[in-house]
Amino acid sequence: MGNCCRSPAAVAREDVKSLSHDHAKKDSSAAASKKAPITVLTGIPKENIEEKYLVDRELGRGEFGVTYLCIERDSRELLACKSISKRKLRTAVDIEDVRREVAIMKHLPRNSSIVSLKEACEDDNAVHLVMELCEGGELFDRIVARGHYTERAAAAVTRTIVEVVQLCHKHGVIHRDLKPENFLFANKKENSPLKAIDFGLSIFFKPGERFSEIVGSPYYMAPEVLKRNYGPEIDIWSAGVILYILLCGVPPFWAESEQGVAQAILRGIIDFKRDPWPNISEGAKSLVKQMLEPDPKLRLTAKQVLEHSWLQNAKKAPNVPLGDVVKSRLKQFSMMNRFKRKALRVIADFLSNEELEDIKEMFRKVDTDNDGIVSTEELKAGLRNFNTQLAESEVQMLIEAVDTNGKGTLDYGEFVAVSLHLQRMANDEHLHNAFSYFDKDGNGFIEPDELRDALMEDGADDCTDVANDIFQEVDIDKDGKISYDEFVAMMKTGTDWRKASRHYSRGRFNSLSIKLMKDGSLNLG
Repeated sequence: MGNCCRSPAAVAREDVKSLSHDHAKKDSSAAASKKAPITVLTGIPKENIEEKYLVDRELGRGEFGVTYLCIERDSRELLACKSISKRKLRTAVDIEDVRREVAIMKHLPRNSSIVSLKEACEDDNAVHLVMELCEGGELFDRIVARGHYTERAAAAVTRTIVEVVQLCHKHGVIHRDLKPENFLFANKKENSPLKAIDFGLSIFFKPGERFSEIVGSPYYMAPEVLKRNYGPEIDIWSAGVILYILLCGVPPFWAESEQGVAQAILRGIIDFKRDPWPNISEGAKSLVKQMLEPDPKLRLTAKQVLEHSWLQNAKKAPNVPLGDVVKSRLKQFSMMNRFKRKALRVIADFLSNEELEDIKEMFRKVDTDNDGIVSTEELKAGLRNFNTQLAESEVQMLIEAVDTNGKGTLDYGEFVAVSLHLQRMANDEHLHNAFSYFDKDGNGFIEPDELRDALMEDGADDCTDVANDIFQEVDIDKDGKISYDEFVAMMKTGTDWRKASRHYSRGRFNSLSIKLMKDGSLNLG
C-alpha cells in the first residue's frame, strides 16, 4: 500500500485540516446506523481517532483499508493510519483477518526492517492501525523509476527481504503476501532503510503445520499455494520472484489471465535468456533458481539464502546498471490488458488526419516490403532506425502484446496502438471519445455488460471472465462500475503486472483453484 508523502517540514508549514477524513466515514455511517456496530478489537475501548490525531490526506488503498497521513496532536509526530472500514468486513473470516493482523504486528519484535505499530483502535465505522510513516515510497516504484537495479543493489534489497522472512519464521509467522509494494523505504535517501509494511494476510504457524487457503498476489504465489498444501517455504518463493524482478524488470511467470499466470507457475520454467540475464552473474542466477525451486522440501530456507555466496559477497557484485527505462516501459506495455488495447484502437479512430499522417509515415518506413503488415524483422529494423534500443525478445513481447489473433505480425491498426502507447496518453479529448465508446447508455459509467459487449466485438469467447478481471483491476472504489477518472487512471498509468498484483479476493482464487483442477494444470511441473 503506497505510503510516500510530503516532508515533515512541508506538513508543519501547512494548516493541516482533519476534514479530508470525513469521506472515509460518510460511506460507512449509513450502514452503521442501521444496526449495532460490530466490535473487532476485543478488550480495547472504542475511541474517536480524531481526538488524538489529525487525519490528513490519503496515501494509498488496498482491498479493505485506506492509509492516511496522520499527525499526533500532542507530539506533532507524523504517522500513517490504515483505516479498515467495518462495512467491508462482511464475514467472520474478514473480522478474524483484522484481529490477526493486529496480533501479528504486536507479536513480532521491533526491528528496523519492519514498520512499527504505534497503536490499534476502533470506532463505530472503522478499525485504525496507527503506524510509523515511511516517506521514501514503494520498492515497487523505485524498481520502475530506475528501470533496473544493479546486482549490488538487488543483493542489498534481497538481504533485507529475506531477513524479514527469517524473523517472521523464527517467531512462528508466515507472511503469505510478499511483493515489492509491501516494502517501503523509510525516507527518500538512496541508502534509506527498507521496511515490510503489510501483515494483512499473515498467519501464525507451528512447525509441520500445513495450510490450504489460496492467498497472496498471483505473480508471487508458490506452486504449493495453488495446490492448496503449503507451509512457511512459500515466503522464500515470493522473495525469489522479487529478486528475479529486481534483476530484470519483469516477473518470471506471467500471462494475460490469472489462470495463465497460475499455469506458468506450475510449469516452473524460468527464462534466463532474455536481456539482461546473459550479463548477470552465475551467483545471482544460482540463488534465483534455488529460491524458485518447485519442491518446497528442496527450496532454500531463509538462513540458507542469507548464507548463499552471492549475498555473502554482495559488495563484490557488479555495480553496472542492468537496463534502462525504455525497456521498463515496453515491458509494462506487454502486460496491458485487452480493455486498454481496445481503448487504444478506439482512440486511433478519433485521431486527426495530421496525427494519423505521422504514424502512417512511420508505418510506411517500417513496412519495407509494402505488404501492409509489419513483421518481427521489419519492426526490429524500424525501431533500430528510430534509435530505440530493444532486445530481440522484447520486440517479440511487444508484438505479442498487441497482436490480437496471434499472427506474429502487426497490421496498421495494431501498429497505431503501439505508437500511441509509446507516446503516452496526453490528450483528454481522445480519452473522452474512448470512454464514450464504452459508455453506450451515456450515464457516465462503464458497466460490466457494456465492457463485455465491447470485448465481444473482438471475437473473444470468455468475455464474462475477462470483463470481471478487468473490473477487479480498474474499479478502484469497488462500486461495480468504472468512472471516467478510473478509466483515465488506467490509460495513463498502464494496467500491468504491478497494478494487477494489488488486488486480492478469496472468491476469485477459489474459482481459479477449481479451474486449475478441471483443466489438469495442477499436474504440471
